[in-house]
Amino acid sequence: MPTSMTGRLFKGREIVDRLARQSPARLAVTVFAAVIAVFTALLMAPWATASGRAAPFVDALFTATSAVCVTGLVVVPTGTYWSTYGQVVILLGIKIGGLGVMTLASILGMAVSRRIGLTQKLLTASETKTTRLGEVGSLVRVVIITSTSLELLIALLLLPRFIVLEETFGEAAWHGIFYGISAFNNAGFIPTEQGLAPYVGDWMLCLPIILGVFIGSLGFPVILNVMRNRKRVGKWSLHTKLTLTTSAALVVVGTVLFAAVEWTNQRTLGPLAFGEKLLASLFAGVMPRSGGFSTVDTGGMHEASWLITDALMFVGGGSASTAGGIKVTTLAVMLIAIVSEARGDRDMEAFGRRIPRDTLRLAVAVSFVGATAVLLASLLLLEITGETLDVILFETISAFATVGLSTGITPDLPDAGKYVLVALMFVGRTGTMTFAAALALRDRRRIVRYPEERPIIG
Repeated sequence: MPTSMTGRLFKGREIVDRLARQSPARLAVTVFAAVIAVFTALLMAPWATASGRAAPFVDALFTATSAVCVTGLVVVPTGTYWSTYGQVVILLGIKIGGLGVMTLASILGMAVSRRIGLTQKLLTASETKTTRLGEVGSLVRVVIITSTSLELLIALLLLPRFIVLEETFGEAAWHGIFYGISAFNNAGFIPTEQGLAPYVGDWMLCLPIILGVFIGSLGFPVILNVMRNRKRVGKWSLHTKLTLTTSAALVVVGTVLFAAVEWTNQRTLGPLAFGEKLLASLFAGVMPRSGGFSTVDTGGMHEASWLITDALMFVGGGSASTAGGIKVTTLAVMLIAIVSEARGDRDMEAFGRRIPRDTLRLAVAVSFVGATAVLLASLLLLEITGETLDVILFETISAFATVGLSTGITPDLPDAGKYVLVALMFVGRTGTMTFAAALALRDRRRIVRYPEERPIIG
């Protein structure tokens, strides 16, 4: 290897190591942005499109960001606009993005330094909610193996159904793999021209996708905790219990409310048979976890359903998962705090455990930062597009929560509006608190503390 090249490699390694020590969150965000840049370049190749003409930069950037951020919002139809090469690039972006921004940074650290250092271990421990740092190196490998295994399982469940639908084995295998990876990673990308609308009542096709989205939205800490304690529910962590109970409750609430509002809507559930209505309602109740698939016309839903979906999307899925949003544990902690305050309890308690107050402070911060991001993006899009607030709010929350559901306006947005959603998807996927930490110049630690005084609230 030439001396000059060796020198550049050592210099690059020193820069990465310095960033990892001084600002690990900034390193993670930088790596994620670099990955998006690479996939944007790959999608701008002429052979990435079915027409053989290079995609416009804004469309390539939007698609790459949506794939790596596992969102699913699109400005061009995935199944017809992109070539097989382009779809493979998108699928690879989904796979890498689904591993998580912190895990991705740790993999980079392994590749650069041949080991996971303390900083990377702390990063991954934060992302996966692991407490034993010595396990983080093996945990990264477990995460990759587990996610790939579950994706393949979904693909195998879908394969026979696609074959029955008169697809060739190659087409069925490709669609099964694509939907398997897209579902588990809560990406919402669809490789088929007509999407899932023709299969609104197909339990054999929709149910594996529902299960894939729900399991993927739980998060690796929950999946691994349940796998390690399959026969010992009492050993499940508080995080696992809160995630499972809150996620299940939100699915039930979303399914029931969607069915109640849309049952007679002729543009959605109205024309369907009873069993098809039940499946479509369950599908619509699960997808706001961050799945982004739809079997009915989202643009044809009542405004009340949009508002219900807005709320569910903003909450999202579990921490350290492929889902976005403020996360279900954030909602759970705030609800527990409200109940504790209403009862006059001194502590916040759940499942026989006491929740520290700084957890509530973090939950409030995450919610506020997320709401602020949605508010600012909505204001910009209202000025740029002239659309009504209901559809703009739906698109911005879908982008921030990396869901991918759309009322149909995203493909028609002007370039400025597309760039706004690109930024929002990036912020939503990297995490509001991680993104804020990446921008922070330094940690502020005060030695002197002021006297305590309680302001009047309410």
